[in-house]
Amino acid sequence: MVSTIHWTTGDTHRSARWHSENATSLPRRTAVADDRTKAADAYRQACEGTALLWQGDFHNARQLLQAMGRRVDRKTPGSGTSLSESFHLHRRGSAHRARVLGKLLVLLDDDYTLALRRAPEVRQACLDAYGPSKGPTAVSLRELLGVIGAHQWRSKGVDVPALGTRVHPHYGVFAPVRGEYVDLVAQAPLPPAVLRSPATGTAFDLGTGTGVLAAVLARRGVDRVVATDISPRALACARENVQRLGLTDRIEVSGPGLFPEGRADLVVCNPPWLPARPTSPIEQGVYDPDSTMLNGFLTGLSAHLRPGGEGWLVLSDLAEHLGLRTRRQLLDAIEAAQLRVVDRIDTRPRHPRSADAGDPLHAARSAEVTSLWRLTP
Repeated sequence: MVSTIHWTTGDTHRSARWHSENATSLPRRTAVADDRTKAADAYRQACEGTALLWQGDFHNARQLLQAMGRRVDRKTPGSGTSLSESFHLHRRGSAHRARVLGKLLVLLDDDYTLALRRAPEVRQACLDAYGPSKGPTAVSLRELLGVIGAHQWRSKGVDVPALGTRVHPHYGVFAPVRGEYVDLVAQAPLPPAVLRSPATGTAFDLGTGTGVLAAVLARRGVDRVVATDISPRALACARENVQRLGLTDRIEVSGPGLFPEGRADLVVCNPPWLPARPTSPIEQGVYDPDSTMLNGFLTGLSAHLRPGGEGWLVLSDLAEHLGLRTRRQLLDAIEAAQLRVVDRIDTRPRHPRSADAGDPLHAARSAEVTSLWRLTP
């Protein structure tokens, strides 16, 4: 069923498709806003559930969005008495912020033209993110800005020193901006099963995203890599990057799913690190409800390994510092899957947030360690 929003301009009643990547429900009411709209009025109406369809200057719309954001932030609770409480307060605050700011809408014409004064060219960015247009569509300005930013990342690419080149993330696909986990896979000793016969070695890369880890394994000499993901966007992104890197003869992108058919000498999995519910497509690379992917990897690993093979679990301990998972729970899950830890290689994060003392979760981020766990049956 297609959701439709309705609004009135003068004496004219109009409507458009409603689209939200994070599955935000159809606004209960829609009013028109323009350059005369005050931030205080916009904030009040958004909090009351009224969507505001912008019909003024594009840059003024961005300024209004920022002003609304400042009002949200002033009312957001501070840190809790524990890191766990701070995390949950932070998540609730982020969700509330997204709900309020998501009420400022813009209208995309049937060819994705944004017909506002001083509006940027957004047609290709929207085509990349949404696919072919299905008619005039209303989206939140906040989401559209994310689409524009993602298009810039896709065009520019993300530098990956371990590959000596760039990979190009698509909208909704987690970008490898945190290089430490890539370096772990690039530097860990390959299992004996691969070293004995690198010309026939096979590896699986589960949850491949951009395909960056599959490419690292192929560049390290693994003859055949099968990369999987549950996201159609990620599969398309990985295929494009594999082609860009000239590795189509070494890497097969398969899915949607977790494990491909057959067995491998090496199975690599970098699941989302925090057992919490995502609120947008890009958060699916960070949040894994009930550790579903982590547990799926552990319980299915033995059945997909060749004799002498290894599973590599790439995981941050940030969840442990935030009180979302204990080290004991992780070790119990490994043991319950009848797996043995051969080795663990650790590294510290290098991203700017780990050194940001103003971050409400700074104490956890500054103590974070990312590990590559080498597992065998």
